[in-house]
Amino acid sequence: MVNPQNSPLYSLHKRQGKDKHFQTQYKEVYAALFMQPKTMLMVSIETGILRANICRHIATMRNKKNRITLVRKGYCQITKHRAGYYTTNPKLMKGGL
Repeated sequence: MVNPQNSPLYSLHKRQGKDKHFQTQYKEVYAALFMQPKTMLMVSIETGILRANICRHIATMRNKKNRITLVRKGYCQITKHRAGYYTTNPKLMKGGL
């Protein structure tokens, strides 16, 4: 008989390993925005990550200096509404390296 207390499903640390999923998403969003400037919805469709999570990751990048910048405001290719185009590529940022 299996002792449920020793099983990984009943671990005392219920949050164990959950943050790794968001770290992976953060890296995917960073990489998607590095290639070329995109809107949040464009990144969401490309990566399959929920737009709400992308908003959270962009806010985190904004808090870290020089991680992301708003390149321009324009019409989104998907929705045809005004949206911000973001990039994480230092060469595409206004100051450049």
